[in-house]
Amino acid sequence: MQYRRLGASGLKVSEISLGSWLTYGGYVERENAVKAIEAAYDLGVNFFDTANVYERGAAEELLGATLKAYPRESYVLATKVFGKMGDGPNDMGLSRKHITEQCNASLKRLGAEYVDIYYCHRFHPETPLEETLRALDDLVRQGKVLYVGVSMWTAAQMEAALGVADRYLLDRIVVNQPLYNMFERGIEQEIIPLGQRKGIGQVVYSPLAQGVLTGKYNSANNVPENSRAAKLGWAEDRISAERIAKVRELTKVAEERGITMGQLALAWILRQPNVSSALVGASRPEQVHENVSASGIVLSPEELDRITAILES
Repeated sequence: MQYRRLGASGLKVSEISLGSWLTYGGYVERENAVKAIEAAYDLGVNFFDTANVYERGAAEELLGATLKAYPRESYVLATKVFGKMGDGPNDMGLSRKHITEQCNASLKRLGAEYVDIYYCHRFHPETPLEETLRALDDLVRQGKVLYVGVSMWTAAQMEAALGVADRYLLDRIVVNQPLYNMFERGIEQEIIPLGQRKGIGQVVYSPLAQGVLTGKYNSANNVPENSRAAKLGWAEDRISAERIAKVRELTKVAEERGITMGQLALAWILRQPNVSSALVGASRPEQVHENVSASGIVLSPEELDRITAILES
């Protein structure tokens, strides 16, 4: 496993990180989830991601209980705040009240004294940026949060937050968690350039496009009803005939290199500028082994050119 700095911070994170969205605490059996986390740690993954809303706290509880077996200083733990966690009017968002209460609740579920990274899971137009950033800064000063991040914010929203933080000398955003893969490349226009200028690293989720970039789908018609893609309604939108045809061509590049299609997709992601880590999900330890093996694979200029030609065809 190789490690990279998280944006302009001094924190080092593994190139491949393990997430728990739609997996741990619900979708995946507990035994397999625990084995996947253990396998990731044993293989050098030091970066584990979750959120309070994943199975309403169950993912945090499972991840925290499993990581208890390891020294706290040996891994980087991230969780998130924003989503609805109750029926009250203040049970979601980025108000000082919700952020403070949810951070304390997450720490309790995780069995941890602090989280390394605390993400604002979405932007909240109903809360002033100064209120949100002051609440996060307080958590940093209290030692409950070490680094502040955002997820699915626009470049303009992040730039505005940086302006407020600099104006009032508050802790700055150092990491963003966006959707990014060979097919979903919207962050290349504004967000990656902003990250490069301002020192915000990208920890990208869905780098395998919910399995499409592993080559496991032949068509949208063969997506299992209980799969994540089917449950999210992504079969028709994201598992198109055009994409599947491109995956077939990309698979030829992978086979010539002697790696899997999934490893090719991850190696490509890790060659893109401003990417600190690729966040993968895994329901079995075998998937962890395959994904982690992508760390350190260096694609040649010729291979990158072939991939670009296929994606743009």
